[in-house]
Amino acid sequence: MSGVDIEGKVILITGANRGIGKALASKALEMGAKKVYATARDESKLAEVKALDSDRVVTLALDVTNQEQVSAAAQAASDVEIVINNAGMGTGAQLMSDDVVEKSKLEMDANFYGPMRMGVAFAPILKVNGGGAIANVLSVAGLVNFPFAPTYSTSKAAGHSLTQGQRAVLAGQNTLVCGIYPGPIDTDMTAGMTVEKASTEEVASAVFEGLAQGIEEIFTDNMARGLAQGMKADAKAVEKSIAAQYQNVR
Repeated sequence: MSGVDIEGKVILITGANRGIGKALASKALEMGAKKVYATARDESKLAEVKALDSDRVVTLALDVTNQEQVSAAAQAASDVEIVINNAGMGTGAQLMSDDVVEKSKLEMDANFYGPMRMGVAFAPILKVNGGGAIANVLSVAGLVNFPFAPTYSTSKAAGHSLTQGQRAVLAGQNTLVCGIYPGPIDTDMTAGMTVEKASTEEVASAVFEGLAQGIEEIFTDNMARGLAQGMKADAKAVEKSIAAQYQNVR
């Protein structure tokens, strides 16, 4: 499927108040987006994004786990051409902990059901507006389970499968569906990690370059690209390597 250039387009970004979402909003404006719908659960936290360009940025309150808010956002943003499902969460749940099921449900609601709700709400809008694109911010942890964050990995794996399904279903309406697979990124979520981290700006640039080129699986940084190559060469070896790292630091 052909690519979708951001210049002159109307884009909606969930979780745009910080981290990758904020960088995506900034980069979209820099690259000539016609309008950016910046959304977050708490609209008041979008003030810095609004200040980037008060004319082109429209803020909306949107919790992707709340169907009423998803429906309201779709009604408010009927001119959208690109939807980036960036909002997500990680609880730090561990597989053998007593609260693992409850915490993993929160991750699934945000990381899997959230993009699913958004797809149902916005796919008809994209169809009317010419097809456009949906991009789901996933993770390399959705391709192989990281035992440091096992339930987060599981929710992102579900998001990866969902993305494949949306891609097949929406191809007929000329909607490009992309999965975005970052490695560790310098955000609040990775604050305690000592591994090398890519910048949010690097991720944003990779996302829009990938969309413009019609790339369906966008690996945004060196770690992500290396893991993708490793998975193609020997997926089991990658799984064993990550499991060994977990054992070594316990």
